[in-house]
Amino acid sequence: MFNPTPLNLPPYPFKISRKDDVVFIFDELRKKHLVLTPEEWVRQHFIQDLVTNKKFPKTLIQIEGGLVLNQLQKRSDILVYNTAGEKLMLIECKAPKVKITPSVFEQASRYNSIHQAKWIVLTNGLQHVYAKMDFDKGSFVFTPDMPDYLNL
Repeated sequence: MFNPTPLNLPPYPFKISRKDDVVFIFDELRKKHLVLTPEEWVRQHFIQDLVTNKKFPKTLIQIEGGLVLNQLQKRSDILVYNTAGEKLMLIECKAPKVKITPSVFEQASRYNSIHQAKWIVLTNGLQHVYAKMDFDKGSFVFTPDMPDYLNL
């Protein structure tokens, strides 16, 4: 059974349910109950923070989108688009016990080599890393926070 870790994100009134020994969380974007894993706990909190505090439109957030990298099927946790369908932000969520290391950033960077989003965000719910991409220079800049949706 999953025992939720308090995160470095605001609390939200999630719909949590239990069937037998399995705990579920209701995903408001996908409109379904999901098994509540530590990574899902982080993902749901971060999504709520995007929508509630950073004013990201729910309709422009894609969860667990597929991509092909080196002929292998992968999935990105969260992609945020603008109204023109351009990818603005790639967000990778990890369980709280998973440290945000350079190898985690490298994984997200490989995914972003396909997506070409303007921002890469990494979170384990306790630590958040924000990087703004500069594709002209082939580099990125870490920032202390990410902008609200309207300032992307």
